[in-house]
Amino acid sequence: MDHYHIWCGLKDGVKDTDFADRVNAYMRHLHDAGTIAGWTVTRRKLGLGPPQLPEWHIVVQVEDLAQLDRAFTHVAGRAGAVEGLHHAVNSLAKDPFFALYRDFPDPGRKRGGEKF
Repeated sequence: MDHYHIWCGLKDGVKDTDFADRVNAYMRHLHDAGTIAGWTVTRRKLGLGPPQLPEWHIVVQVEDLAQLDRAFTHVAGRAGAVEGLHHAVNSLAKDPFFALYRDFPDPGRKRGGEKF
């Protein structure tokens, strides 16, 4: 499983529940289209966390990079329902940044023959 991480803050005046609802609607659309395996929407609790990380953290789970590419291709079409859902989230978020992680060790990882 690969994990696409998104951190962001909210623009001034945005209601937290509006943002969460819009993210969930967008992710549900991607999931129903078969382009993601799952997702979580989290918010920093009790102010705990390093200052460089924004308050909101979204994790999108995909089976592999091919599925993630299908999600990006679907969104990049900029048409139909996905365009409105994507805009509904992006119009509320500020200063997003992204990372891609994987479960480790990889399922196909062979051990014992490594050179480093």
